[in-house]
Amino acid sequence: MRYIRYAFLAALAVCLITVALANRGSVALNLLPEDLSGFLGFSWTVSLPLFIIILISIIAGILIGFVWEWFREHKLRVEGARHKRDKDQLAREVQALKTPEPKPGDDVLALLD
Repeated sequence: MRYIRYAFLAALAVCLITVALANRGSVALNLLPEDLSGFLGFSWTVSLPLFIIILISIIAGILIGFVWEWFREHKLRVEGARHKRDKDQLAREVQALKTPEPKPGDDVLALLD
C-alpha cells in the first residue's frame, strides 16, 4: 500500500511540474475591473506566473471545501458526542446494577466474627 501511495505522489508531482512548465507566462491579476477601479480611485494589480495562480486557486478550493464540510458535519459530531455520553452513562448504570449491594445488617455481623 505504501508503494501505491508513493507512485500516486510521484505521478501527481510529474503532472504539477508539467502544468508549471507549460504555464510559465506572466498574468496580471486585478482586484477590481478597470472601470470600477477608475471610479473608486485605486487599483490593486499583481503579476504572477499562471501556474502559481492555478495552484493557489486549487488550494483555496480544497480549503473552502474542507471548511464547508466541517460546518456541514457539525450537527453529526454533536449528535455523536451526545450518543457517546449516553452510552457511557448507561454502561455506568449497568455496572452499578451488576455489583451486589451489601445488606444493611451484614457489616455488623462481619465485624462480630
